[in-house]
Amino acid sequence: MNWQDNEALLEGGRKLPLVEDFYTIQGEGFHSGKPAYFIRLGGCDVGCRWCDAKMTWNPRHFPPVDIETIVERAASYPAQAMVITGGEPSLYPLGPLTQALHERGLQIFLETSGAHELSGSFDWICLSPKKQNPPVESIFPRADELKVIIESEEDFHWAETNAARVSDRCMLYLQPEWSRSDAIMSAVVEYAKAHPRWNISIQTHKYMHIP
Repeated sequence: MNWQDNEALLEGGRKLPLVEDFYTIQGEGFHSGKPAYFIRLGGCDVGCRWCDAKMTWNPRHFPPVDIETIVERAASYPAQAMVITGGEPSLYPLGPLTQALHERGLQIFLETSGAHELSGSFDWICLSPKKQNPPVESIFPRADELKVIIESEEDFHWAETNAARVSDRCMLYLQPEWSRSDAIMSAVVEYAKAHPRWNISIQTHKYMHIP
């Protein structure tokens, strides 16, 4: 039984399968370097081979937690930015959580593959599309940031395919896959130089040795 398939367990989004929540520095993309409170939800049906949070995939391991508990902990820290990530957070009804966080005056940044329709209200949406479970069409005009993971040079075509579908205001990022970064970094650098609408994102939190 998956939590996302049982509305009674989630109480319409009043409870969510929380893996962990913690205060750190955003390490990737447009908001890299920003102090942020991370809310990581369990459950993912995308299944990236190189995922660095595979422990989140099975939602059965993370019984739903009241969002009041999540919000109270988040609001107790000085961060003004809340990052909702996973796993794949679009599996769940996020309206109650985002409303409660906004009522505390907090900004909400979402990290998603876009594999499912979104619910909730966000101040920033980072779309990181995956080939094995591509984004739903409705996510593209909402994306503020497109972050494409580059594992091989073939992934540049995937990046351009998705960039053609987002709005003109969307920021574009190429991010070398961590385990392949030494091998692929020079190709990413040269691609960005040749196509300057793209920026490069690196996982700075891993260099800083923080979560």
